[in-house]
Amino acid sequence: MTTDGSALMIGAVAYSPNVVPIWEGIKDYFEDSAAPIDFVLFSNYERQVDALLAGQIDIAWNTNVAWVRSQRATGGDAVALAMRDTDLTFTTMIVGRRGSGLDGLESLRGRRVALGSRDSGQARILPLYFLERAGIGTDDISLVLFDSDVGKHGDTGQSELEALRAVIDDRVDAAALGVNTWQALTAAGDATVADLEVVWESERYNHCNFTALPSLDPDRSGPWVAHLLAMDWDNPDHRRILELEGLRSWKPAQLEGYRSLIEAMEAQGVADRW
Repeated sequence: MTTDGSALMIGAVAYSPNVVPIWEGIKDYFEDSAAPIDFVLFSNYERQVDALLAGQIDIAWNTNVAWVRSQRATGGDAVALAMRDTDLTFTTMIVGRRGSGLDGLESLRGRRVALGSRDSGQARILPLYFLERAGIGTDDISLVLFDSDVGKHGDTGQSELEALRAVIDDRVDAAALGVNTWQALTAAGDATVADLEVVWESERYNHCNFTALPSLDPDRSGPWVAHLLAMDWDNPDHRRILELEGLRSWKPAQLEGYRSLIEAMEAQGVADRW
């Protein structure tokens, strides 16, 4: 699939207003390269995965959940091309009120725990997986679920903010959220988290990646990846884009960090569709 016989078509999900300037900037960056691009925005990741599988786009900027589904739909043949440095160090945190006495997953037994949207790897799928792995089932805690912005795979962070508000309002004892949401709130000095603390943090896992089908010619994808990886934090024009997308550098894809999410989605029966 191309727009003018040469440009690669990239798919991304419009989960926030800054997605447009991000991709306009990336498009400009690639304009005079050996791998020019155009982009198309989708309302949700399910449509984006379908478009990739149908050959309507060449590359999809996928969440980890969308990556797992792409892998399942292609019999494991989907190709991860690149990812952000921050996608290699993602974690889930569980936070509670200061002085609550919570410390670790075991301390959550008998407590009220808020989780985010059902399609969020960081706020629902993996928290349930890590709890289960620790021997804590859904009968051992009282779950309060927030299903906001389903289809965005947790990218908006809305369900995580709602879960945090439930902790602040004493409607739950703890809430799960991704490290990026917690870091953004604490870095901004947000008053809503001043009385909260991390009571548990997961092992690292991977988040987003650029996904392609194996049919994409390496002579086309190779120059694109090389130019992407050449974006330089010390170049002010590049930095503007990198900051908007939440990274300092692009990295070659590393797949080991998806193992926990693959296991979680398969165990929960959501590896294909909800």
